[in-house]
Amino acid sequence: SFLVGILGDLHIDPRKMDDYTEGHDHWIPIFERAKEAHGNVALVSLGDLGESKNCDHNPDNPDELFAGTSLCHAMAAEFLGSFGVPYEVIGGNHDLEGIDEFRTDQQNLKVFMEAHGKPTPQFCREIAEKTLLVGLGSTIFREAPYTSHEVIIDQGQIDWFEDLLKSKPADEGWKIFVFTHAPPNGSGLRVLQENHVVNGCCWLNHSNEKQCKKFIELVREHRAIKGWFSGHFHLGQDYQDSITFPTIPREEGPYPNRGSCVFAQTSVMRGGTSRDGRQQSRLLRGNKDGFEICTVDHKHGGKIRLDATITYKDSGHEVGVYQHDDEAYDHDNYFKVYQPMEGDQCYICGPESDEECSITDDEPVTMDTRIWWRLSCGRVLGVMNGMLLEYDSSTLAPLGLVLTSDELLGRAIAVVDSGLDECVVSDDNDMESIECDDNYQEREQAVIVHDIEKGSIMVVQPNEDGSYWRKIVRNKIARMKEKRREKAAIQYGMERLWLSPEESKKSVVSTWGPYTTTSGNAL
Repeated sequence: SFLVGILGDLHIDPRKMDDYTEGHDHWIPIFERAKEAHGNVALVSLGDLGESKNCDHNPDNPDELFAGTSLCHAMAAEFLGSFGVPYEVIGGNHDLEGIDEFRTDQQNLKVFMEAHGKPTPQFCREIAEKTLLVGLGSTIFREAPYTSHEVIIDQGQIDWFEDLLKSKPADEGWKIFVFTHAPPNGSGLRVLQENHVVNGCCWLNHSNEKQCKKFIELVREHRAIKGWFSGHFHLGQDYQDSITFPTIPREEGPYPNRGSCVFAQTSVMRGGTSRDGRQQSRLLRGNKDGFEICTVDHKHGGKIRLDATITYKDSGHEVGVYQHDDEAYDHDNYFKVYQPMEGDQCYICGPESDEECSITDDEPVTMDTRIWWRLSCGRVLGVMNGMLLEYDSSTLAPLGLVLTSDELLGRAIAVVDSGLDECVVSDDNDMESIECDDNYQEREQAVIVHDIEKGSIMVVQPNEDGSYWRKIVRNKIARMKEKRREKAAIQYGMERLWLSPEESKKSVVSTWGPYTTTSGNAL
């Protein structure tokens, strides 16, 4: 037997500690009973320890964010160490946000690990015989290639994790429970379309296609992984899809191929950080037959609710049962992002299809349009809430925004052949032959969005890596520098062009690269 308390995004604000004190008091008797019963007890924090705002914590710098600072990690370590049981913690996307105090991610990470007594960003704890708690932490913020709020597990941790899994096979009786701030692609958990999907920070290593797929591939290969807990979305635990099982009923869709793993979303403790009003933590209780996933409800006096019971059938299979109905129907349409399923209206625009796939049959896209299609290259696109999204080709999990509703509503979509037999590339001034790749098998295609009434046509160009979702959100450091440049330009307008502050602010615009046309010439 064992018991693990799991805390979601804390986002500690030193001015608002009442909810943390109350939540702490809910946990103490739970831990005390478990210590008396068997002693196999631990606490795991899923990261994002501090509030990403100024919390009146530094009089010398009234603009400094609290998250990621030395004071933040010291306060978090004190709080997590006050439960009377050993604790583990992994880094989230805000835990290296001490950008005024530390120049590099490495300096910030060093302080994070020292504050919590961690020799490495990851952890591994044997909570019971042949039962491991394994955590992987985000280590990149300033150097993030796109949004700083992507949860990035570095390659060193990925390699360490894979080696660990190889050394602890399921057929030798090992059982592994994994903890990360964000969930992996393929988990099937509820996500926020208007936030994490469109900004490209839903999944672990979201913007790196190879690494993003690696985690679910490891889950599928290593059936010792029995559970995976994550936070990040600030959503409650009353939705049934806050927990997903390895298999689902046939009538709900195809086999999702989640190995032998149950995925669980974890809510938040403080009311001011919740997106749906829930204040909840997770409780993991293990026994010889399997394990239970429970909710500790901090809005209702720490009441414990059994959410799911998982029973082991053998070393690589188990049966999961939901223990309560979905209690959050009122929020369902707002929070649940559409995920394509094989039974939906869809098109396969591949080598065997016609030269044109009329995706919407010349009908304009509306807010109710739900359709998806797979291109010859294997990429999957779909329409939901008037937006065009890209989905993972294997898991059909949402990856990111391609077109906004402003760009898509009222227009029709088609996929047409665009390749030439001679592999000729044409630009404005000449025609140039290029070599075709000998391994080239797929059809070259163009995704067309057109307005039938106005006669306008938009070509949706893929990124250089072949993906379609727009990786346009720069990291926080880049955006901070951009704002400073604009501020300098406003000051220049006031001092050199004699503009008023309001006039100067309105007159300043920014321009970005890298590409604006298909021309081979800059001018």
